[in-house]
Amino acid sequence: MARAWGLLLAIGVVLPTWLSSTKVSSLIERISDPKDLKKLLRTRNNVLVLYSESEVAAESHLKLLSTVAQAVKGQGTICWVDCGDAESRKLCKKMKVDLSPKDKKIELFHYHDGAFHMQYDRAVTLKSIVAFLKDPKGPPLWEEDPGAKDVVHIDSEKDFRRLLKREEKPLLMMFYAPWCSMCKRIMPHFQKAATQVRGHIVLAGMNVYPSEFENIKEEYNVRGYPTICYFEKGRFLFPYENYGSTAEDIVEWLKNPLPPQPQVPETPWADEGGSVYHLTDEDFDQFVKEHSSVLVMFHAPWCGHCKKMKPEFESAAEVLHGDAESSGVLAAVDATVNEALAGRFHISAFPTLKYFKNGEQQAVPALRTKKKFIEWMQNPEAPPPPEPTWEEQQTTVLHLVGDNFRDTLKKKKHTLVMFYAPWCPHCKKVIPHFTATADAFKEDRKIACAAVDCVKDKNQDLCQQEAVKAYPTFHYYHYGKLVEKYESDRTELGFTSFIRTLREGDLKRLEKRREEL
Repeated sequence: MARAWGLLLAIGVVLPTWLSSTKVSSLIERISDPKDLKKLLRTRNNVLVLYSESEVAAESHLKLLSTVAQAVKGQGTICWVDCGDAESRKLCKKMKVDLSPKDKKIELFHYHDGAFHMQYDRAVTLKSIVAFLKDPKGPPLWEEDPGAKDVVHIDSEKDFRRLLKREEKPLLMMFYAPWCSMCKRIMPHFQKAATQVRGHIVLAGMNVYPSEFENIKEEYNVRGYPTICYFEKGRFLFPYENYGSTAEDIVEWLKNPLPPQPQVPETPWADEGGSVYHLTDEDFDQFVKEHSSVLVMFHAPWCGHCKKMKPEFESAAEVLHGDAESSGVLAAVDATVNEALAGRFHISAFPTLKYFKNGEQQAVPALRTKKKFIEWMQNPEAPPPPEPTWEEQQTTVLHLVGDNFRDTLKKKKHTLVMFYAPWCPHCKKVIPHFTATADAFKEDRKIACAAVDCVKDKNQDLCQQEAVKAYPTFHYYHYGKLVEKYESDRTELGFTSFIRTLREGDLKRLEKRREEL
């Protein structure tokens, strides 16, 4: 028998795939025909292809990619092309894969929406490849930054608890979210400080944004990102709050760690004097009636943007106050104290400007400088009409309210619902992706993408009943029944992959039922 196999090999007979010595996961698609790859790229929008010089060269990568394929099942596709196989050489040449250099045995190419996206150039590790496939256009993981080699990167609550238990040296832990701009600004300083204090103090980082870390966020009062906590011998002592720090600031503080000092209360703006009128819930209406042109700044004492605008606003008020021909005045309202006014004018961000002409509110453009304030008050012009709200736009997203929420969902087999607030920046960022997802499935009557504005009075009780505690929150419903909270990528790719997985599951169940019949 052995001689027979030897004869077959000697005369160049190609052995079938099932005789290959390389074990390949059923989740990895082996392709050799250009037409098959073209068809796959046309039907899958997130594909990572391993091109190898030979089976032997691919072996270690295939073991890793098998685990990756399991982790991204329903969100991404892994393929393998053996360029050493006679049948596949044409495909590799067509896809412009060059494995001729002696040191180049494999290539990883990523394709997005049917087209080449990029050559994979990040760390070839399970965590890095999975993160890439879940968000191909997102930033690399923090630990992939060569400068972050001295930061201890924690992935799980178990590893975090183990670190606290075993670490004898002082520990500075940054709880962060990958999308957080403040985190991104401080990370280079944090990792530089980690290198400077290496061997004496441990600096660590942990992405606690996923819902699985709610216990840690609650325990260490993580209410925003980053939250940096200082530990000694596993015991939390106090937070580090100087988020504008340089590496030198962090190292200097670690020489003598002290809890945050209580801040001296600031003098309320209303008590400082000046030419800005400070209005309250009680006198606001009467004031705007008595003054024909009033620009009002709603502010909060803690708001950094308000503090930056305040001297510009005050200087403009002084100029207008001395202008005999101008009847315009500038006024301010502390929205944290005058809650009735804040609620009445739907103030949800600071600073917010409102303009009143003869007692009637009118639209006002974005103004931030002394010059712009004065120009506007001297010649108020009607700005272009405000952009339509998401609900007012013509899209295929279903906008629901408490009255029709249940009845509408019961009519749809699969509904992904986005609970949001119009003022929420993260919601604004994701709206185009969610809208595009709704458009992608508009022909399927069983599938819907719906939205609920939790700020509306009619929806506040509904959002509370659905346990919505942050914006945006995504829930998946099956014929009106809540099945799970969507925790994956907030991108069109993430949403569509999730819904396609649901639809593919329906098809598999239908095929199984037909087989049984």
